[in-house]
Amino acid sequence: MATLLGCIADDFTGATDLAGLLARSGVHVSLRLGVPEAPPSNTAPFEVVALKCRTAPVADAVAECRAALAWLLDAGASRFFWKYCSTFDSTAEGNIGPVAEALMDDLGTDQTIYCPAFPENGRSIFMGNLFVGRQPLAESSMRDHPLTPMRDSSLMRLLEPQVTRPVGLADRLTVARGAPELRRHLARLCDDGVAHVVVDAVANEDLQTIAESCRDMMLMTGGSAVAMPLPKLYRDDGLLAADAPSPDRPVLPAGVVVLSGSCSAMTNEQVAAFNGGPSLRLDPMKLAESGHGAALEWLREQPADGTPMIYATASPDAVRAAQEYLGTARAGQLVENALADLAKAAFAAGRRRFVVAGGEASGAVSQALGLSRLDIGAEIAPGVPWTFTTVDGEPIAITLKSGNFGDRDFFTTALARLEAS
Repeated sequence: MATLLGCIADDFTGATDLAGLLARSGVHVSLRLGVPEAPPSNTAPFEVVALKCRTAPVADAVAECRAALAWLLDAGASRFFWKYCSTFDSTAEGNIGPVAEALMDDLGTDQTIYCPAFPENGRSIFMGNLFVGRQPLAESSMRDHPLTPMRDSSLMRLLEPQVTRPVGLADRLTVARGAPELRRHLARLCDDGVAHVVVDAVANEDLQTIAESCRDMMLMTGGSAVAMPLPKLYRDDGLLAADAPSPDRPVLPAGVVVLSGSCSAMTNEQVAAFNGGPSLRLDPMKLAESGHGAALEWLREQPADGTPMIYATASPDAVRAAQEYLGTARAGQLVENALADLAKAAFAAGRRRFVVAGGEASGAVSQALGLSRLDIGAEIAPGVPWTFTTVDGEPIAITLKSGNFGDRDFFTTALARLEAS
């Protein structure tokens, strides 16, 4: 079937978040891990390409996203979505703005919107300012994010240094007046040369209005939630039919492994709350000294039907200390390499259920296992589904969780939800 909506996500957990929300509609969603090397075939109405470019050099991120766009165009997509984190993870250099502008150039479109709001997960935008729960972004735990510290809550100010064209705002008062008024406002801004428009949203009703207003835009950008109304709107427009149920869950052995690389505040809580099995912490400074052989040996010693957790999750102070000693890039790479090898060792030992926390960790694990396409299953928490695929002909289940998503008991809930599906 020809693809209608082509999506590009800047990390693997963001891609599963988007795919899971789109799959709520009952429409077939295909998730590709990396830009496929082969030409499009057997494509779904909604195709999501997961990249690992959130913190890549700007030129590399732009090139990879352009390659993903070219593949999606070949698949027949006529509308596109650039998905990034609901906390707008970026720096003054990018990568959100430069990628959006490059995609606009390739598509020949004059305007796009930015709406990372996800009220169901506590992310809202008011007068252009992003809130995490009741806190402005710059006062939340994202202020001290190890890779993209967010020291400003104004999305317009965050975006302006990243792009070359004017930035504007569609505020909550405009959105509250409904889709026709929002469309008129966007048209007026476009006439004035405003190419990049931040759009307020504080409730799910706002997301519905925004999606209704922008569904014919060549390119939308934002968090996954603003894309959630699109399937029904496309169906109402006669562009789409609900033609594919969620995939059946394969029969899997009992063995599980939990791998956590995120250092977000929520993942710290989730790791502290985990009581499903033994756990082992990865310390980047120890990894630099002696490698991760001891962690591999520890994993091999765990019972095949157990639920071991291996984590690099740590407090902001511990993360800063490791980064200052090793350098930010090396500290992160040591952890990713360790988690990648641990995932391969877990599979070799017969474990077929993987719970992975953190965008960088999810990318490392997915690439290590050689994953290229995932079928979307039941949601564990908003934006976090189980997914199914095969590795060397063996079925596996894997969930890739963004660091800030899920509640305190997520790891336990994830396994229970898989059993119930």
